[in-house]
Amino acid sequence: MIGQSEGWVLAGKVVQSRRRAVAAAASLGALAAVGLWAGPARAAPPQIQVPTEEQLQPGETPSTIEGPDFISGLARTNFLLGNMGGLRPFLSQYGVSLALQETSEVLGNVTGGLHKGFEYDGLTQMLLQLDTNRAFDWYGGTFNVSALQIHGRDLSADNLGTLQTASGIEADRATRLWELWYDQKFLEEDRGDIRVGQQSLDQEFIVSQNASYFVNTMFGWPMVPSADLPGGGPAYPLSALGIRGKWRPIDPLTFLVGVFNGSPVKNGVTGDPQLANSSGTSFPLNGGALIIAEMQYSYPALGSMIYADQSQPLARVYKLGFWYDTEHFNDLRFDNTGLSLANPATTGIPQQHRGDYSIYAVADQLVWVDPQEADRTINLFARAMGTPEEGRNLIDMSLNAGMIFHEPFLHRDDDTFGIGMGFAKVSGQAAAFDQDTQFYTGAFTPTRSNEAFVEVTYQYAVAPWLMLQPDVQYVFNPGGGIANASGTARVKDEAVLGVRTNILF
Repeated sequence: MIGQSEGWVLAGKVVQSRRRAVAAAASLGALAAVGLWAGPARAAPPQIQVPTEEQLQPGETPSTIEGPDFISGLARTNFLLGNMGGLRPFLSQYGVSLALQETSEVLGNVTGGLHKGFEYDGLTQMLLQLDTNRAFDWYGGTFNVSALQIHGRDLSADNLGTLQTASGIEADRATRLWELWYDQKFLEEDRGDIRVGQQSLDQEFIVSQNASYFVNTMFGWPMVPSADLPGGGPAYPLSALGIRGKWRPIDPLTFLVGVFNGSPVKNGVTGDPQLANSSGTSFPLNGGALIIAEMQYSYPALGSMIYADQSQPLARVYKLGFWYDTEHFNDLRFDNTGLSLANPATTGIPQQHRGDYSIYAVADQLVWVDPQEADRTINLFARAMGTPEEGRNLIDMSLNAGMIFHEPFLHRDDDTFGIGMGFAKVSGQAAAFDQDTQFYTGAFTPTRSNEAFVEVTYQYAVAPWLMLQPDVQYVFNPGGGIANASGTARVKDEAVLGVRTNILF
């Protein structure tokens, strides 16, 4: 099993600096014997926009405009490549939608961290969808396939050593399949649907729509499953085979239930889970199962009537859910004989625990609408997740919260300003292992506690197809309080600056 639950390593490649601090320790052999991996926390990248029928109407696009009007054509089109010389409308006749999106960014830390400096990373998303109704008169069916081309460096692993990584698109360089599924709607008013195939849970579960505007990983897939589930769970850039059901018994209420393979990589494979399934085509089905369920309440509900003499209601979405994974999980502190894994006499084989679980809650709340300009709004969001199983989990609680201001400046309809925060608490057993290591080795071994960060971001719409996003983050107690590269002190707090661009092709 790819052990995302061992507590003696830090999320991501932070483990390298951790090991340097105890390189001469007698317990090192025991730690290596466990042979498991805690991969970096990841999040969903910016959601790719599928062209709509209205956007595919015949007309001039940048590819058909010549002369001085070319620039103005770029300013009007929703996609840089427009209709792709007629390819998109042609495919649309047969129910096929094609979308391409490039997200690129330069981020760097000017204070603190394992090292200082700036790095580039980027992600190209490719998506193809088939509407079965338009293709061959089969109502309610959608076939989806998406792929990722990941390039650049990983700032969080190279420079920061953080648990809550700075960017949601950071990942190992690769070209890989992401999702491959079929979705079928049924019941009156499409109140139910079933999705089967390779899926990334961060596309539907534990999602806050308002949190999606930020750059930091933790506003997508949360810290608890990122650190505690095998391989970080089936979330970007990984996915897993499974089945998901959705049911809307009444308009305000929706239930999501899914059963997926317990790990996005094969059992028994050690090391980086992304390298273990580098192409995304492994499709493991061995091992346990990951069961996840979520209840969603929204107001105003779909189809609600708003009368002319009524003010616009303050929309809200509340979610409550849980996940349970039936895999086996390693104890963070004790071996199979009850000795500390830091004890020189340890067998190096951690105690085994069957199953792991967590509960969570998500809230998105509209709190203000400009009476003169309905597009100007302020939304608040919060998401909390926790687990009582400290013995098998590196992180036992995480929290995200923030504020989103749409159209902060009049007539900048597509601009968004956001300020948010994240908090992750290292479990008591992981902290106890740090204390054991200090006791048995005498090496400088900080006791990890928690990590927090604040992010301020602004999305500036240069054109309908181009978004420019300057971003500032500040991280407190990186890694929960880990040793620096020389193993002589804790890593200092980090100021991370950068800019992201998002291009719709």
